[in-house]
Amino acid sequence: MSTQTPIKRITCPQISSRKGGTPIVSLTSYHAHTAAIVDRYADFILVGDSLGMVMHGMESTLGVPLDLMIMHGKAVVTGTKRALIVVDMPFGTYEESPEVAFRNAARIMKETGCGAVKLEGGQRMAQTIKFLVERGIPVMAHIGLTPQSSNTMGGFKTQGRVEDSWSGHEQDAQAVSDAGAFAIVLEGMVEPLAAKITRQIPIPTIGIGASVDCDGQILVLEDMLGLNPGIAPKFVKLYGDLGAQIEKSVADYADEVRHRSFPGEDHIYR
Repeated sequence: MSTQTPIKRITCPQISSRKGGTPIVSLTSYHAHTAAIVDRYADFILVGDSLGMVMHGMESTLGVPLDLMIMHGKAVVTGTKRALIVVDMPFGTYEESPEVAFRNAARIMKETGCGAVKLEGGQRMAQTIKFLVERGIPVMAHIGLTPQSSNTMGGFKTQGRVEDSWSGHEQDAQAVSDAGAFAIVLEGMVEPLAAKITRQIPIPTIGIGASVDCDGQILVLEDMLGLNPGIAPKFVKLYGDLGAQIEKSVADYADEVRHRSFPGEDHIYR
């Protein structure tokens, strides 16, 4: 009788231990079947609140409800075996107080089975991060361009263009690290600032529009596959053009249906 060793999920401490080592690979995913593919290659998968825009056509991430994050998070956990699953806390679920943040984070972890949550904000969220971590909830931090704060930031603007602003971002990074975050996303940040922060703090930095010197990288899966309409951000590299392939497949199908060439002999029962 043969036995198989069960696959063990990557843990938050294992991600933290990768500081300065082999770069950490990450992508977003929002449903079980794409997550199963990404799971074979990624160290952690982020169920990002970007799903509001990517999956549901919202104009921003601000309208994403907690229940939607939990639904997609549960699907991604179900479709995976290996990668650490991190779920975004949506806007309005953690800013009010550490206690509110804990209640919502605990619900995310219990109902999805994920391994960690992610929240946006630097120094202003350090107390909340510490509160969560002390109560058993691993937290990934997120600074720089924080989409949930786009209205107060004046839009999706690259951070650190003016060197005089660097100290604020550095203090943000140090604050969330000191609070106990196991890793930190640096988004939309000028390259030398992201590289400097990576050298300064003891936890891994995950870049998206940041620096190759970050300890890891993340992209939105649909962006890198060419599935999102419109112009992709500068930091996105297209690794496929599935949008065009899907459109051609749908057009071919519609043409064959209209010309009664589908279904053919191979697709019907005699």
